Amino acid sequence: MSSLTEDQIVYNSMSEDDINSNVQYVEGENQPEKPRWGPQHAGAKELASQYTAGKRLQETVCISITFVLFAFNSVQLIRYYTWANSYFIFGAAFLGIITADFFSGLVHWGADTWGSVELPVVGKALIRPFREHHIDPTSIVRHDFIETNGDNFAITLPALANMAYKFITYSPADIAATYNWECYMFLLAIFISLTNQIHKWSHTYFGLPRYITILQDMHVILPRKHHRIHHVAPHETYFCITTGWLNYPLEVINFWPVLENIIESLTGNKPRDDDMKWAKKTT
Repeated sequence: MSSLTEDQIVYNSMSEDDINSNVQYVEGENQPEKPRWGPQHAGAKELASQYTAGKRLQETVCISITFVLFAFNSVQLIRYYTWANSYFIFGAAFLGIITADFFSGLVHWGADTWGSVELPVVGKALIRPFREHHIDPTSIVRHDFIETNGDNFAITLPALANMAYKFITYSPADIAATYNWECYMFLLAIFISLTNQIHKWSHTYFGLPRYITILQDMHVILPRKHHRIHHVAPHETYFCITTGWLNYPLEVINFWPVLENIIESLTGNKPRDDDMKWAKKTT
């Protein structure tokens, strides 16, 4: 998939030049009310309507608690910091970025490829946004901070709560013994929390701060052109969205196709079945 030319990528994915009115129709389609992509697509409108007040409340609560835990744990890490830990912090940051990138790909691949919106609990809470995003990629740009980042912040809550518990209950000697691990987990939590915001920036073609576009151009965070490869239907590659560093290596070793073949042979389920169903929805 990554061997596609830039023209092929552009032709086979939705343009993102106008976040409010991108509508592209199926070629040869005589009925203009049936768009190929965009916010007027029937599937995109139905999926967007399933974002509920309850979901909004859950995201708000998770973000609020996570910010408190980040603040508390950062104070404790500073409190127990010693020069002996300095050598590890840069390594922990690098490992945290790599781990976050891999897990962003794993979760993204899982939600894109398997399950359905009709599944209890996780269907509308987790899988629905992925289905909407493929039909209307720029919908994420119209989401505010809470809707964009709520789920990612929620993922970090257990680890951050466990870290806070350790700082409250462990002796200074025990904290010193686990300090490097806590640094790694704290930095990993930061990168996971930022992942969907970075993903949003990769779909934002106007108004980004200059430092964000510089980081994208340097491929420190997920670049826009790099991520657009994923949005070539049927969305079967380049799933990692924190930095995207792991996308090419995983593509070379056929990591995702091998996993899909194993799961399909064991379960009989076809990859991206539900995703294609929503893409083809016209009414």
